[in-house]
Amino acid sequence: MAYLPDGNRYDGRMPYRRCGQSGLLLPAITLGCWHHFGGDGPTTNQQELIYRAFDGGITHFDLANNYGPPPGSAEVNVGRILKDLPRDEIIVSTKAGYLMWSGPYGEWGSRKYLLASLDQSLKRLGLEYVDLFYSHRFDPNTPLEETIGALETAVKQGKALYTGISSYTTAQTKQALDIAHQRGWTVPIIHQPNYSMLNRWIEKDLLPSAPSLHLGIIAFCPLFQGLLTNKYLAGNLPSDSRATIPGSLLRPAELSETVIAQLRELNTIASQREQTLAQMALSWVLRSPAVTSALIGARDVQQLQENLSAVHKTQFSTEELSQIDSILARIELPPSLWDHE
Repeated sequence: MAYLPDGNRYDGRMPYRRCGQSGLLLPAITLGCWHHFGGDGPTTNQQELIYRAFDGGITHFDLANNYGPPPGSAEVNVGRILKDLPRDEIIVSTKAGYLMWSGPYGEWGSRKYLLASLDQSLKRLGLEYVDLFYSHRFDPNTPLEETIGALETAVKQGKALYTGISSYTTAQTKQALDIAHQRGWTVPIIHQPNYSMLNRWIEKDLLPSAPSLHLGIIAFCPLFQGLLTNKYLAGNLPSDSRATIPGSLLRPAELSETVIAQLRELNTIASQREQTLAQMALSWVLRSPAVTSALIGARDVQQLQENLSAVHKTQFSTEELSQIDSILARIELPPSLWDHE
């Protein structure tokens, strides 16, 4: 039976936030298609996640060339499912920067790699263009002018409507925007940094600078790879935890008894707010008007629905924020891959 979108999907259940000073509005929650969307073909669960997300007002679906596994398979699977949705009502984003194929041209930020990768992504997605194309990471060995120039070419070729950057430092971000302004190129409208209660590096400079830079912020890993959920509160390691996956971004120090005890304290505050820990963590990220969207991954529809409700409680009292800050100040974690400043 063909999928029919919910006719009430724009009834106010999902707020939309302007991306910087562009004309683009993004849903407060974006569905990330990194985990759970790889494989040999679309699954029923993948279809249900995307259908129910769209029914709930999520119009933005975030990908990258290397998402899977295997790399590229998420774009293939999601692309096939998105054909069931009205193209002009959705935002599809993809990125290039990490290793995608062998040889000297298969990663980083060269013009050769970025434009070749975008062509490959469009074929996998089955699309003529993406709405957002990102430089997935800063390349220290390629002139930034070349990287930003490649993004400009993608727009000129009609293969992307907007451009963005991900995991750049504040200084690199400002330099990238300055280059685009000086050359009269398409200016990136969004930055995708790692941001959560447990990784607050952007609060030092990037987040306060975003409004004056006319830059949207979309936070990835707002639940810190699932650590900011009820999954670990009992103190054991669930069999479906990402920490059990080889190469997981969750490390033993992040699952210590001390950290778990402090997560329980956060959960107490969440309960007082009539939220789960995950809901409060998402609401906390969205408390700042400078944050355009929080990028979530969901294992199933139940988890998706739980996360969606976070958009309705983004206000925190001064006392709540003080209590949360006090707890977070006592959580000691090793530096993250994305701790830039």
